[in-house]
Amino acid sequence: MEFRAFRKHLAAVAVTAAVAGIGLTAPAQAAPQPLPYVALGDSYSAASGVLPLDPSANLLCARSTANYPHVLAARTGATLKDVTCGGAQTKDFASAQYPGVPPQLDALGADTRLVTMTIGGNDNNTFINTVLACATAGIATAGQGHPCSSLYGSKFTDEIDGKTYPAVKAALQAARNKAPQARVAILGYPWIMPAKAQAGCFAKMPIASGDVPYVRDIQTHLNSAVRRAAEETGATYVDLSAASEGHDACQASGARWVEPALFGTNFVPVHPNARGEAAMADLTIGALGLG
Repeated sequence: MEFRAFRKHLAAVAVTAAVAGIGLTAPAQAAPQPLPYVALGDSYSAASGVLPLDPSANLLCARSTANYPHVLAARTGATLKDVTCGGAQTKDFASAQYPGVPPQLDALGADTRLVTMTIGGNDNNTFINTVLACATAGIATAGQGHPCSSLYGSKFTDEIDGKTYPAVKAALQAARNKAPQARVAILGYPWIMPAKAQAGCFAKMPIASGDVPYVRDIQTHLNSAVRRAAEETGATYVDLSAASEGHDACQASGARWVEPALFGTNFVPVHPNARGEAAMADLTIGALGLG
């Protein structure tokens, strides 16, 4: 009996050793490869006006290394190719924006796995025309009434519907065609103006009190067009509406995500600051489940 027990014991030891040996000699699990990531888009993606500037970018692009693509890449370990450029329109996806700044779609390829962008705000000069037209009208009335909406009515929203929406949709589809294996995400624009006029905001954003909802509605319309284009092309829409509420250009410097036209900290006004860009990165990571 003792011999049989001893033999069983030896067999058990041999099995244990064999299992351990298999574990020791099994090949190690391959480490996950960094996500090939390309950032496209305009100044809200480039973080134009935020320092430090990206030394690899054309100076006309005013691209920052603190933009949301850089933050996203740092937090997820993605390998970033950043071709964002201030002032970009949808047409600059397919043609050179400046000499030495190639079409943004050239950065995409079969190996790309993630694409992000903000685009559409510069088409028809929607943002700059809205701010300039309404600020000029607001100054003329010392901030009273609604001179801008009276002058321009549905002009801006009509241009968004008729020109910007189809252009954004085409740009998204072109990106998907160039990078068929990639997840494509397009961000909405964070709020520039609050929902209602606020005391003291006219000094920073010279929009007449009655035109504040009008300007806000133009941005709502633009974001809705971007969302619709994303849904129709299978892209992910990153909605900033709820998160950026209370972080508009009228807020105090410690709370706002977008700098005002006057007395702001960015060298490019009416654009996201570093805090806003970091928030955009967080929201994109959450929307895409990159965590």
